[in-house]
Amino acid sequence: MSDNPEKSTSKGRKIVIIGNGIAGVTCARHIRKRDSAAQIFLISGETEHFFSRTALMYLYMGHMKYKNIKPYEDYFWGKNRLQLVYDWVTGIDFEEKTLQLQQHDSISYDTLILATGSVANKYGWPGQDLQGVQGLYSYQDLEQMEANTISCKRAVVVGGGLIGIEMAEMLRSRDIPVTFLVREENFWGNVLPKEEAQLVNRHVLEHHIDLKLVYELKEILDDGTGKVGGVVTSAGERIDCQFVGLAVGVSPNISLFKDTPLETNRGILVDEYFATNIPDIYAIGDCAEFRTPVVHRRSVEQTWYTGRMHGETLAYSLTQKPVPYHPGAWFNSAKFLDIEYQTYGVVPARWGDELQSLYWEHNEGKICFRAMFEADTKVLTGVNAFGLRLRHDFFDKALRNGSTIEEVLARLDKADFNGEFFDKGYQQDIVRAYNEQFDASLPVHKKKGLFSFLRS
Repeated sequence: MSDNPEKSTSKGRKIVIIGNGIAGVTCARHIRKRDSAAQIFLISGETEHFFSRTALMYLYMGHMKYKNIKPYEDYFWGKNRLQLVYDWVTGIDFEEKTLQLQQHDSISYDTLILATGSVANKYGWPGQDLQGVQGLYSYQDLEQMEANTISCKRAVVVGGGLIGIEMAEMLRSRDIPVTFLVREENFWGNVLPKEEAQLVNRHVLEHHIDLKLVYELKEILDDGTGKVGGVVTSAGERIDCQFVGLAVGVSPNISLFKDTPLETNRGILVDEYFATNIPDIYAIGDCAEFRTPVVHRRSVEQTWYTGRMHGETLAYSLTQKPVPYHPGAWFNSAKFLDIEYQTYGVVPARWGDELQSLYWEHNEGKICFRAMFEADTKVLTGVNAFGLRLRHDFFDKALRNGSTIEEVLARLDKADFNGEFFDKGYQQDIVRAYNEQFDASLPVHKKKGLFSFLRS
């Protein structure tokens, strides 16, 4: 960690990155690969070194130690002349091109990259600032959760998204009873179609999590000492608890830029080159909001892999030639307790007559596959998979090439990631489901026959 942020032996331009998450670190690494002279500074007060944010839950569950979630050894940064400043930025002078820091002297920049990430949402509930009420995003949140759950007898998690189910799993790993409040009719019902959402509902209940659907938080109660003592739901029910996990989404972390010349909306507004309205200032990762989003993509992209792509793309633009951000089809993956989830392209929770849907579910109720396609052309538009490990490149290529659903089904064995998908007969079952649902007659091949068919 640099004791003097101004000191550097390099004579190149000075690039300062606020944030050492996946977007900022990826950008720094790729700039260094192409520019040996640049002075590169990474500033963060969260942790001294970059860590894998998606692995935080495994620290709490005892599956990993902190050193295991650092992708690079500590010597990596000095070896590659990436100067780390362990501090919080408290202010920015855009005219003078300087940053004010909490503990260090101010630092100047030629190019400034904002990669400040996200913060957990709060919606003004009474009692939301009591001790024992928190979200889960940062390393500090994890430390706080450790402290807040030491003597916890019951917890309540609010919000039916990915962070909510992670928090519920973390708490159950310590045998803490959990009530899970979800305001929709099904888990993640604003994202998942009904069948997938109900599959997750069942799985959550099987893990002894008290899932309460169509329940909203009304108030968080004080136990009389400034700590949480319970919650009241919108139905008027009181649930006694000592911990409340707020998992109602995250928002771009842009409080530092409020009331400054930097243009913001939900996030920091950027063009397709990640440029802000101020020259030499860029924004990437969770905190960036595209003025004109890529078709079928969100204006704010808050996933690990999009942060990595943001960093790579901006680094290329700054060191080679400007290139616009063209990420291709949307992709995301997660785990719902023991069930892996992948999604490609666009799979809406509800759709109209312009789309058709193939849905297949294994009779055990823990594996399913959905393919969305245009009603008139049969061109694939999106895929959901639960309990299956599918290859990203297969579906990315199919979506980019405008493949039809029947072309995809004929080659579905090529999408198998681990050799088990075809062997268990899932492809044949999915093809049969398509034939039944759409009165089609696609051939259903057994293993030997299908390989012969694909080679012909």
